[in-house]
Amino acid sequence: MRFAALSALLVLAGCSATAPSSSSPTGAASRTGLPPDWAAHAVWYQIFPERFANGDPSNDPTPESMEGAWPQVGADSLRLAGWEPTPWTWDWYEQEPWAREIRPGDFYFTAQLRRYGGDLAGILDRLDYVASLGVNAIYLNPLNDSPSLHKYDARTWRHVDPHFGPDPEGDNAIIAAEDPLDPASWRFTAADEQFLELIREAHARGIRVVLDYSWNHTGDQFWAFRDVAERGRQSDYVNWYTVERFDDPATPESEFEYKGWLGISTLPEIRKTDQTGDPHLGVPYDGDMEEAASQHVFAISRRWLDPNGDGDPSDGVDGFRLDVAEMVPLGFWRRYRDVVKAVNPEAILVGEIWWQQWPDTMMPPAPYLGDVFDSVMHYRPFAPTRLLVAPGGPRIAPSAYAAHLDSLFATVPSSHVAALMAMSGSHDTPRLATTLYNAEVQYKNEENPRHRPGYRIDQPDADAMRSVWLYRLLQVTLPGAPHVYYGDEVGMWGADDPDDRKPMLWPEYDYAMEETHPFGQTRATDAVAIDEDLLAFTRDALTLRRTYADVFAHGTLLWRPDDDRQLLVFEREHGGQTALVAVNLGTEPQALTPPSGARLALAVGEVTSGTLSPRAAAVWISE
Repeated sequence: MRFAALSALLVLAGCSATAPSSSSPTGAASRTGLPPDWAAHAVWYQIFPERFANGDPSNDPTPESMEGAWPQVGADSLRLAGWEPTPWTWDWYEQEPWAREIRPGDFYFTAQLRRYGGDLAGILDRLDYVASLGVNAIYLNPLNDSPSLHKYDARTWRHVDPHFGPDPEGDNAIIAAEDPLDPASWRFTAADEQFLELIREAHARGIRVVLDYSWNHTGDQFWAFRDVAERGRQSDYVNWYTVERFDDPATPESEFEYKGWLGISTLPEIRKTDQTGDPHLGVPYDGDMEEAASQHVFAISRRWLDPNGDGDPSDGVDGFRLDVAEMVPLGFWRRYRDVVKAVNPEAILVGEIWWQQWPDTMMPPAPYLGDVFDSVMHYRPFAPTRLLVAPGGPRIAPSAYAAHLDSLFATVPSSHVAALMAMSGSHDTPRLATTLYNAEVQYKNEENPRHRPGYRIDQPDADAMRSVWLYRLLQVTLPGAPHVYYGDEVGMWGADDPDDRKPMLWPEYDYAMEETHPFGQTRATDAVAIDEDLLAFTRDALTLRRTYADVFAHGTLLWRPDDDRQLLVFEREHGGQTALVAVNLGTEPQALTPPSGARLALAVGEVTSGTLSPRAAAVWISE
């Protein structure tokens, strides 16, 4: 059963939409290494802009705007093949006519050439929908000017991609006329102005906006890198990058070699300086980044934090999500924190940290909290929770699960546990429904049909979708700030990148049946449509989280697992309010008597008179 009246609780609890405050007279949250107070109460919604909504088809990408993006099929070749934006409702794995001209039968090659035209106008059009979910913070994947669909290969950092805004031609002219190193010459483009409008509209709805940047590397079309590639040692920016060999103009070949992120030549790394030790993946290290590049980064960050430069950051972004953070020296991040917090002490810094040893061990976040970041994308609880709620029954005992989470939280400073971004999926993982549908495969261990021919890519079955509901209930009631990746709330499915980046489902569209397999295998034919029940439940779950924010953010956590009955039970208590959470992971009904006077606030499956049906869950609130 679903607690239908829950959507009214935001108003009853005084959580109506009000513009977030960006001022802090003392700046205590910034300089003492504590996260801003609002971080513990954040309910995150992640938007991948190119795939969220196309609000203005007139600004759609062109072959010229994609020049230089991997897999580096030139504009002339794209036009010759008849390239055009892919229809929003297209069967995901079916190659377009132009794709069959370029590389027939190679879906994963031509999928990188797709553009659907998602833009800022589309996000603005859907802000009321986002607000209706109960979220109060948006995390936007990169908006910076870039030829790719994901924008992690920046052409410029200082501007929004012109094709996300209303006037690409005019924006490109503005960008070309500026001195990239002189902030005084920078103008706001039409796309920049539309982004500032998005910030205003989000703030008016009580939603903060956090912007994603990758300061570790640029794209090979980045203005400074192009100058180095063309002018070699004579470039003013030659020290920005680690050049291993310059081109010899006396030979017809190019000998130009440089360090790229993970060896990828299209993603040249900003040069690191004053490094200590032997930096490698999964290990934090000290040092800094090239100074002129660092100052450029600082200037761009200040600009988005306080766009009009009047000392009041209320018109700017509310922080940054920072890509591949473990590959950047801690010394740079400490300086970056000082720069950001000097402009807005209440801005949040969220670092992306991943694997200590893929695919078995994730990095502990403690070295990155305090004087570095306020939060990290906390994937570590995902794997054990996935095992707990797996279709077909738990793959970890409730008591072992409780001990595992306790051990994870014990490695995090208590001041930061509540601010951790509690992940359920992202642009770098399989969709929540799909990874649960394939729970027998180790999490993030090649979860895709390219490496695993038997990996299920069809619509997850009812048992897997029940696991989604159970996961979401646990996510909103356990420590950490819950995160929703766009589309998971309506039941979207997909394997790991790029299959996790399908166009968002909207009710006005009639989507093609998904019936194609990328490798020609037989598969089920699936209707693509919004799961209205899941959407309603997600709204209820997020609303519960915000209504009882202090209980779930700061409340004590008391485990009461029962392995014999396959029951996970725990309590959260704060300020005279108690939440009792119970999850029946087994195949038999289980009796559980809630405290006298407790109110059933959220349920998955059938919950009657204190009895949980198989694979059901409930949250009772006592006040």
